[in-house]
Amino acid sequence: MQAVIMAGGMGTRLTSITNDLIPKPMVDILGKPLLEWQIEILKRYGVNEICFIVGHLGEKIRDYFGDGSKFDISASYIVETEPLGTAGAFYYLKDWLKSEDFILIFGDVFFDIDLNRMMRFHQDKKSTATLFVHPNSHPFDSDLVALDEDARIVRFDSKHNTRDYWYENCVNAGFYILNQNVCDRIPSPRKMDLEKELLSDIIDNKGLVYGYQSSEYIKDIGTVERIASVIEDIKSGFIHARCFAQKQKCIFLDRDGTINKLKGLLSDISEFELEDGVVEAIRKINHSEWLCIVVTNQPVVARGMCDIEDVENIHRKLSTLLGKEGVYLDYVRYCPHHPDKGYPEENPAYKITCCCRKPDIGMLEECAYKFNIDLGESWIIGDSTVDIKTGINAGMHTALVKTGEAGKDGKYDVVPEITGINVLDAVNKIIRE
Repeated sequence: MQAVIMAGGMGTRLTSITNDLIPKPMVDILGKPLLEWQIEILKRYGVNEICFIVGHLGEKIRDYFGDGSKFDISASYIVETEPLGTAGAFYYLKDWLKSEDFILIFGDVFFDIDLNRMMRFHQDKKSTATLFVHPNSHPFDSDLVALDEDARIVRFDSKHNTRDYWYENCVNAGFYILNQNVCDRIPSPRKMDLEKELLSDIIDNKGLVYGYQSSEYIKDIGTVERIASVIEDIKSGFIHARCFAQKQKCIFLDRDGTINKLKGLLSDISEFELEDGVVEAIRKINHSEWLCIVVTNQPVVARGMCDIEDVENIHRKLSTLLGKEGVYLDYVRYCPHHPDKGYPEENPAYKITCCCRKPDIGMLEECAYKFNIDLGESWIIGDSTVDIKTGINAGMHTALVKTGEAGKDGKYDVVPEITGINVLDAVNKIIRE
């Protein structure tokens, strides 16, 4: 397997560390340059042929890595005598590439991800380009991507856009798997932007460009503060623990009555209002070893009260509201089905018996597969006996909140392991100080 590392960044925000004597990808992190950390992860997954695309102070990279033999890799170099953007130098890769697909990494990101899982996703989708996408704590000033229900990217949403709409917290992290055919789209070595020109053109022409959604650790180190954060996360073991090669733990949250105030069957986005303590509860989960995923029944679709797009827009509102507070959900999974027929205006396409509607555990099993979650080590928090029964069915730990239904729905004779005044109280009891 081959990888290309874009290592030409000047790192003007890091001059207090680099003194403009080394390029940004060579910044020291616990005794070795960032690029060396990247190479060690790549080698773990059998990637041992690496091409560095270098520019400003690129000789420092070449002097350090040489032909790569000291690092058990084969190192090649493309030198940009003038900046070619994030894709222009692909023109020079055509003769170097041997594998059908290659990994592309920006040289200013620290990561620890399960490349085997991402490659399987890329190959299963027969994707031309697969982008690693994830939620972050500042989506309002990040470049976002919009995905369809199959994780196919339908458009890019620049941080420079005037966002007078609700949006999903789905950020392009600067890590890609690309088919080598993308290089054939560059007939000459001219300045070109990977996202705005190359990938956007593929998307506009109905090409297969997908977003691989993951909560594994990937962070750009463009500021002194971010480097300090990465160092702290390395020392604590947080980064490696978040790699999906290891089993994950998750706190699953119900939506209506747990995250947002219960107002019957919610179909009007204007009625969506967060419960007290939700932001701080999710912030606490984000800073812990746990993932945070919403699993919710939404029979409003089957009953014809609204469409799929309306439910998803409510979830975009949730994502936007949380993002403005610096917190995020790792994923949202909902069931639009309802088995009982006979409602006025019902949508027969969704009037089915399914395995995803709680208390069935289809949504939990899907999330467990997608994120390599150990359900037995995970929790579900909800306001109804349906949520508690779901957790019991899945072999999970259970927590009931006294908001929403407060367990008074009476559908199942079940007892939660813990009870909280609200979701923050429940999370505090799960994640003890």
